[in-house]
Amino acid sequence: MIKKKSRNLARKRRHLTVRKKITGTAEVPRVSVFRSARHIYAQLVDDRAEVTLIQASTMFPETKKRLSGENMKKTEIAKEVGKHLGEMAVEKGITRVRFDRGGYAYHGRVRSLADGIREAGVEF
Repeated sequence: MIKKKSRNLARKRRHLTVRKKITGTAEVPRVSVFRSARHIYAQLVDDRAEVTLIQASTMFPETKKRLSGENMKKTEIAKEVGKHLGEMAVEKGITRVRFDRGGYAYHGRVRSLADGIREAGVEF
């Protein structure tokens, strides 16, 4: 019997390939993305110190306040999460980041998240 590989396993393998090339520092942190069926999570990571600098997701109360009462698509919600993360980064003085798409295709929610971060004034 042939065992079928899971999609998540393939994504994790792609993520490791990307992680070999992308590292974050305190000056230019890495934006790490994870998306589930319902939510999207993003964080700025300093890989040298192994510390998460800033994080945002659809689960955070601040983000829920921004989205409350609105009926939005998942891509629009991802863009709002990106804007929120970008605004927090600019407040901390971070203007440049490296984008780690987490093994996901740069399409849909991942792309919207990146666009939201850019709109907040952070460059890749």
